[in-house]
Amino acid sequence: MTTASASLRLPAADRRAPFTCSFFPSAKPAALKRPNRLPRPQASASPRSADLAGRAVALSPDIPALFDSPLARHHKLIGHWVAAREPSAGMFTRVAARRHIERTFQTAVLEILEPIHFVDLRITVLRGAGENEGALDGDGDRSPALIMTCETMGQLDLGWIETSEAPMGWRAAAYRALGHCLPGILPIFGYDDLFEHIAMSWWDGEIDDEAAREALIHYHGADAEGLDEMMLPSAMEARRPAWMIAANVAPPNKLPAGLREKLHHLREAHAALEELADQDHAWRFDTETLYEYVPGFEECSSLPPLTLVPAEQFAPEIDDIGQYGMEMGFMDVVGLCPLADRSRIDAWFNSLATGVRFLLAAQDLIRFDPTPLRGRHARSRHACA
Repeated sequence: MTTASASLRLPAADRRAPFTCSFFPSAKPAALKRPNRLPRPQASASPRSADLAGRAVALSPDIPALFDSPLARHHKLIGHWVAAREPSAGMFTRVAARRHIERTFQTAVLEILEPIHFVDLRITVLRGAGENEGALDGDGDRSPALIMTCETMGQLDLGWIETSEAPMGWRAAAYRALGHCLPGILPIFGYDDLFEHIAMSWWDGEIDDEAAREALIHYHGADAEGLDEMMLPSAMEARRPAWMIAANVAPPNKLPAGLREKLHHLREAHAALEELADQDHAWRFDTETLYEYVPGFEECSSLPPLTLVPAEQFAPEIDDIGQYGMEMGFMDVVGLCPLADRSRIDAWFNSLATGVRFLLAAQDLIRFDPTPLRGRHARSRHACA
C-alpha cells in the first residue's frame, strides 16, 4: 500500500465495478503475483466422450480432433446444471458445449452481482482433481469448486459517514453497523484489527504508553530522548475521528426514521445470511480446504485487502501492516464451495443472492446521506417535546 490516502480509496460508490466470472483465472498484476496456485488445465488425451448433461454431443466434422479434448469434470458438472435449466436445448459440439456452459453460468452469476458497485468480486470455477482429471500423487480426489475473491484493495469509500456534516452520532451509528456486519462477509479489517497488528509489530503486544515506550527502545532501538510520541498507543487512539468511536453512537430514538430504516435493512439482511448453513455457502470457506485447492496460498499474507480504517489518519500504520500483502498477496478469498453434485450449484446461487442482498443494504447505507433530514428531525423532536 502507498502512503497517499487517495490511492487507498475504492472508486466512489456510484461507479460500476468490473465484476468478473471465469472458468479459469487470469494473471494478477505483477506487484501482486502469487505462486502459480490456479494453473490452467491441460488438454486431456482421453478418448472422445459423447455425454454432456444427459444430452448427446454431435461432433462437427470441421472441428479438428486436436480441439476436441473431452469435457473436463467441472464443465460436465455445471453442464448438468445448465441442461436442467434448458431442457429443450439442442445438440452441441464439445467446443460449442464448453462455450455455452461457460456463457450460461457467467450470465447467471453476473446478473446477481450487477446491482453491487462498491466492491469488485471475482468468481472462478476450479476444476478439482481425481477421476483421471490430472490429480497429482498425493492430491487425492477433489470435486470441482467455486471460489469467490475480492479484487479491490484499500479503504472502503464510506461516503457521507466520513465526509458529510450530518450529526456525529448518526455517522457513528452507521460506521459501527458496517464494522459489525461487513467483516463476516467481505475480507475487510477494522480499527481494532489494525491496533492489534501494530501493538504486536511495534510495541511487543503492549497497549499502554509506558510499556510501549520500553518496547520501542529495547526491541526496535528507538532513541529514548528523541522518541516520537506519535508512535505511542495513546497518540494512535487520539487520531480516530469522532465517528469511529463507539461512545459517540446515537441511540435509535435520536436517529431519523430514514437512517433507522437503512440500519434495520442492513441487520436484517446480515441475519438472513448468517442463518444459511455452512455447506454450499458462497461467502464462507475453510482455510485447510482452501490450501488443498490452491497450493501456495498459505504463503500469502493473512491480512484482508480491504479496510474500514480511514487512510487519511492512519496511512503509516496501514502501510506497515500491508507491506507483506503487497509483496505476496492478501487473503482476498470471500468464499470457497466444493461442488460434490449438481444440486450444490442451486444452493450456492441461493447463498450468493442472499449475500448480494446484504451487500446492497450496505451500499444503500453508504450512499444514503441523511444531512437533509437534520432540520426535519430536529423539528419533529421539538414538536414531540
